[in-house]
Amino acid sequence: MVADPPKGNPKGLAAEPTANGVAAFVPIEDPGAAGGCCCCSRYQVLRCLRANLLVLLTVLAVVAGVALGLGVSGAGGAVVLGPARLAAFAFPGELLLRLLRMIILPLVVCSLIGGAASLDPSALGRLGAWALLFFLVTTLLASALGVGLALALQPGAALTVINASVGVTGALEEAPSKEVLDSFLDLVRNIFPSNLVSAAFRSYATSYKTRWFNGTEVKVPIGDEVEGMNILGLVVFAIVFGVALRKLGPEGELLIRFFNSFNDATMVLVSWIMWYAPVGILFLVAGKIVEMEDVGMLFASLGKYILCCLLGHAIHGLLVLPLIYFLFTRKNPYRFLWGIMTALATAFGTSSSSATLPLMMKCVEERNSVSKHISRFILPIGATVNMDGAALFQCVAAVFIAQLNQRPLDFVKIITILVTATASSVGAAGIPAGGVLTLAIILEAVNLPVHDISLILAVDWLVDRSCTILNVEGDALGAGLLQHYVDRTESPSSVPELIQVKSETPLAPLPIPTEEGNPLLKCYPGPGGHADTCEKESVM
Repeated sequence: MVADPPKGNPKGLAAEPTANGVAAFVPIEDPGAAGGCCCCSRYQVLRCLRANLLVLLTVLAVVAGVALGLGVSGAGGAVVLGPARLAAFAFPGELLLRLLRMIILPLVVCSLIGGAASLDPSALGRLGAWALLFFLVTTLLASALGVGLALALQPGAALTVINASVGVTGALEEAPSKEVLDSFLDLVRNIFPSNLVSAAFRSYATSYKTRWFNGTEVKVPIGDEVEGMNILGLVVFAIVFGVALRKLGPEGELLIRFFNSFNDATMVLVSWIMWYAPVGILFLVAGKIVEMEDVGMLFASLGKYILCCLLGHAIHGLLVLPLIYFLFTRKNPYRFLWGIMTALATAFGTSSSSATLPLMMKCVEERNSVSKHISRFILPIGATVNMDGAALFQCVAAVFIAQLNQRPLDFVKIITILVTATASSVGAAGIPAGGVLTLAIILEAVNLPVHDISLILAVDWLVDRSCTILNVEGDALGAGLLQHYVDRTESPSSVPELIQVKSETPLAPLPIPTEEGNPLLKCYPGPGGHADTCEKESVM
């Protein structure tokens, strides 16, 4: 006897018995489809448009935002609008950012607690190790690609005169540079926050004050809490707390169900916010272009640097990452990328990996069939530690500043840039311009002037959006790879099949003939030689 076939007849399939008695479903030919009628094709087109409506609206919003921003800039831009009207013009985009940031805290905490509690501790460690290995390898590849492109294209070699008035604030020139050791110590301190409530909106950072000691002026490090969510500390706490809840056994199930229900309700809110995303993205992109004083001069002076960054992001995002996904899964990576197109367009508009996290979870679960316990465990970790785009951009920027100041880079310095960019990208905040803040660590490591970061800030509004797209794409492909790994390793065994048979057995089963046999019964020969003694086999 075998398990009963699935209840209900799938649409367009007919049940036919096979040689072993199992009912198999075969497709039913549609006479209307065979005729190739135009109504069927029109229905398929409408169904395809309806299924991808949000993706199309989001992509159109990006294009319309660029066109609207260039049009308003051509008519006078921020000078004609004035500060008050410019703020009103960008308000719909600001509202989208506020909505997404509102969701980040409950989504990250609840999803990680539920994901860690739903996984076996051994599976949790195995998945976490594979995820961190994937993130580390892809970040190293992105860093190497950035250094190679910058050395090949020489974006800073021919740059002699730069107009410093193209939206450069120069605020970083007076700021004291941060020591490499203090940066990594701050990273470790943020992993273990002293107050979970304050970690929801503040993080630890080291600043400096100059004091005279024995007749010399020295920098004294002073630690303080600064504005900004400490998402790294929240991620670590949520994972450990989820593992602790699983260790409690039945006593922790109630709290696990609470966090899972909380997370499901948060995803409903995300699905509502997604339909407002095209409007917000349109005004986010348009408002950022209008704020620039002279877009043409900006591209003329720093165009080669912008080209180097965007080309590196395109190669890594369209060739390297899809190739890794295809080699391990043998599936079409571009079909996977089409499923997360809404999240990628949102990443371009918001320029924030953390703000894109809610939409990315929705896309990979509903359109790419990634299970919830995988996506809600891996994606928050990836949004925190996986920064392929930031690592590539930081390497290009470091080589660009070295060429600008005519500083030679030997093999040791190049290796230092690679390692430092990979390590510092882990601590980069998933917020707009988060990569620029950690670029100072790389420049200090190879003794390059930090004040040239002001040039990078002039074009960061564009490069950072490309970085964010690459960051969230790496997170999503990592979740897809782990889903394939789980599907391959969890091969069906005999025990789950017996459990399934038991669960699908009706409450009052009919007598089963002896000749059919019962997989839950073991028959032993009786005294007379016939099978009259049966013992129920345990399925647990």
